[in-house]
This record gives sequence, structure tokens and C-alpha cells, in this order.
Amino acid sequence: MAVTDDAILRVREMIVSGELKPGDRLPREAVLAERLGLSRNSLREAVKALSLVRVLDVRQGDGTYVSSLRADELLGALSFVLDLHRGEESLLEVVQVRRILEPAACALAAQRVTAEDAAALRALCDAAEAAETVEELVEHDLAFHRAVAAHSGNAYLAQLLDTLAGPTVRARIWRGIAQAGAKSRTVAEHRAIVDALAAGQPEVARSWSTVHIAGVEQWLLVLA
Repeated sequence: MAVTDDAILRVREMIVSGELKPGDRLPREAVLAERLGLSRNSLREAVKALSLVRVLDVRQGDGTYVSSLRADELLGALSFVLDLHRGEESLLEVVQVRRILEPAACALAAQRVTAEDAAALRALCDAAEAAETVEELVEHDLAFHRAVAAHSGNAYLAQLLDTLAGPTVRARIWRGIAQAGAKSRTVAEHRAIVDALAAGQPEVARSWSTVHIAGVEQWLLVLA
């Protein structure tokens, strides 16, 4: 194992064990390096790496702190990785991950959605149906999926799905232009998902979500 990797693991263990908590300031570099049996250089490289993935927050002139470790911060690094991989093969893999995760989010949301929540989701369906451009349709589509994921009550799942949605925007736009009936199919499937959520039917919501995402996946497979 590389020295820097070992240093990263040592710092990570301190956070996982609770020895260092969100917002805590790390001991001075010399003190921490001696305590962990590391060179100051390897510790410095570990801190740099952990700050890039937003586990640590390096504040010039103040010190290094454990970040809030919130989902939206930690998953920001994933967004950067996805931006670097935008080929058709990578896009298909992203959609396949969505097909696994979004139905789970829908099933969780079906246990939490209120009548008011369902009304708001139906309003998004109405807005998508009234959209005059593909860009507007995609905007409402993204808002719908983001809202359903938020209703799952799982912040990590919601943030992960939101991060995965970004790379698929162009595919959504192209499908809206190229595939006949894409708009009506999208709205109809969204409405079916909302009906299942409003009725408190997790497995029905899961099934409709699977069908919805699988449609995009099949379209991409045909293009491949």
C-alpha cells in the first residue's frame, strides 16, 4: 500500500470511529503525523486528497477541519467524475444505475407522500404536458424526479440521484426530439407514478418507475 493511501486510511479511521467529528479541527500537522506514525509529507498529501473529495476543509491561516460530511458535499466529487465520462457507454451505465435506485426511491416515497405532495407532483405533470419545447419538458422532467427522490426521506439517495441526473440531460433532450410520442409517454408514466404514490402503494410505484427508466435504457441500447 502506498504511503499516502495508508495516511488516508488512518485519517479516515479517526473520522469513522468518531474520534474526529464533523466540524472538528485536526491537530497540528506535526502533532498528528507523530501520533499516526506518518511523515509530515505523506500526511500533507492525505489531507490534500481528502479535501478534494470534501471530507476535510482546509482553511488557510486557520487549520484543517472535518467537513459537515453532508451528502450534497460528499457526492460533489462524483459529479466531477461523471462530467469526465460522457460517452454513450458511460451514459448507458448511468441510466442503468438510475434504473436500480429510482424505483427504490419511489417505493420509499410511497410511504411518506402527503395529499399536498401528490398535488404538487401532479402540477409538475401538468406543466410537462403543457411544455412547448423539448427543453421545457426536460426541465419539468428533472424537477419531477428530483421531487420524488426528495420525498423518499433519504438525503443520500436523493442527492445521488440528483447527481446522476445531470449526465442524462442531453439524452433526455435528444430522445424528446427524435422519438415519436416521447412527451406523452413521459407524462403518462409520471402520472402513473404519482397515482401509486398517492395511493400509498410502494410496489406499484416501484414497478412504474422501473418501466419509466427502462424505456430510456432501451432507447439508448437501440442507438448503441
